[in-house]
Amino acid sequence: MEKHIMRWSYWLGVICVALAVLTRLLNLVGLPTTLLQTRGDSISFRTFLTGAVLFLLTSIATAGFLWFKRQNT
Repeated sequence: MEKHIMRWSYWLGVICVALAVLTRLLNLVGLPTTLLQTRGDSISFRTFLTGAVLFLLTSIATAGFLWFKRQNT
């Protein structure tokens, strides 16, 4: 199960980074900076960047847990 969490969090992090870079590039050429308007805050490149950091930390924590688990067996 831990390997699945690590794999999915890695790929979701990569997707979030790609979306953050894409929306930032769109911002550079003068297109609107928000992808979607919601009732609260708008979704922009910063949202995807924060998501990428979240999934990266999840992947690092899972890898650390797997390493610790292997050391104890």
